[in-house]
Amino acid sequence: MTALLPRRAVTSGQMRNDLWLAAGMLVAGILSSALGSVSGVYGAEHPPLWWGFVYAVLLTLPLALRRRFPCTVLFVVSATYFVGISLQIPEVYVGNVAIFIAMYTVGAWVADRRRAAIVRVLVIVAMLVWLLVGIFQSAASGDDLPTDGPFSPFAAFAMLQFLVNIAFFGGAYLFGERAHASAVEHAALEERTAELERERELTAAQAVALDRVRIARELHDVVAHHVSAMGVQAGAARTVLDRDPDAARTALAGVESSARSALTDLRQLLETLRTPDSDAPGGSTLRLAALSDLAAHATANGLPTTLSVVGEPVEAPELVQVNLYRIAQEALTNARRHGGPGATADVRIRYEDDAIELEVVNTGRSPISGREGLGLVGMRERAAASGGTLEARGRDRGGFLVRARVPVGAPRQGGDTGADAAALAAVVVGGDGGGGGDA
Repeated sequence: MTALLPRRAVTSGQMRNDLWLAAGMLVAGILSSALGSVSGVYGAEHPPLWWGFVYAVLLTLPLALRRRFPCTVLFVVSATYFVGISLQIPEVYVGNVAIFIAMYTVGAWVADRRRAAIVRVLVIVAMLVWLLVGIFQSAASGDDLPTDGPFSPFAAFAMLQFLVNIAFFGGAYLFGERAHASAVEHAALEERTAELERERELTAAQAVALDRVRIARELHDVVAHHVSAMGVQAGAARTVLDRDPDAARTALAGVESSARSALTDLRQLLETLRTPDSDAPGGSTLRLAALSDLAAHATANGLPTTLSVVGEPVEAPELVQVNLYRIAQEALTNARRHGGPGATADVRIRYEDDAIELEVVNTGRSPISGREGLGLVGMRERAAASGGTLEARGRDRGGFLVRARVPVGAPRQGGDTGADAAALAAVVVGGDGGGGGDA
């Protein structure tokens, strides 16, 4: 059985169309009654002409309300048709059309499908019984066609009438069912469209929120690194300002240099955020080859840092290189912030057949708080976004260890770019940032 469609509200446009339909049918019914009376459809004896006008009114005007009261209109039109034919009102065409429209409307517009089926079946059965009674009365009167033999003219006439009525009522029934099924499909399509629109709005809102997180974490990677260096240099300048102006001047020059570098990085970040990836002029400068510059910057800002490369460098995906660079940058920033005076750091990058391992070890104090800050959370997200893992822990002899291992090479053999796409999606979902805050 066709799915139940909630009762539909009749629009003003549909009501207006039904009114015009009823008016047109009324004019056609009056003309048909007048012409039938003149042509003598039922012979010379027929009811007065005004009976035909009343019949046309009762037959057609209810169609103006066919969508609002479909079952009632069908009963009224069927009863009027029965009375009109019984009284031999000379109109035989508009009545058939009116019954067809009324029965079609019940099938197309009644939400309760069981009720719609019962109403139509009752009308069809009543009409067929009336037809059979009329046929047998004609046979009993003997005034019509000969009835001798199974293939007599009367039998052929009766069969023709029966088949025509079956086709007529069956067509009205099936067309109504099809119209209702189409309405159900249309309503389901509208519901799915509305749901997709809601999902699109939700996805857009989530994308905005995730983009904000990504921007915030990228800003942390840029700002925290340089600001922490500027803080160390400014502190050193303040300490030696009175007794060693030259050293203070050198430290302040470092502050200025770090500020300029921060502004440059911020400008590049904003250009990257404003420019689609496909239109980016040269790709990211944050690559593993830039780790030497990162180590030199950390050394120049009070954290002596060495860089060791183990194995033959391999070409890693852009996303992997950016994430590993950001992890190293965050680890050095935390080491400079928490390691204390005299702390040193060692950055090791190991190239293996199927993975790249980054290890950042610093001496000095371990973080005071045992709770992971946003910096470590961001590093873990970057490692996970590249399909790898991250180990971050304090060392027994002091200092801190950060080790990230990211698979490369074998998983991407055969030109499979699915891993890169999945990693990129994970970066967006995770905020695409290198963390923010203390270790």
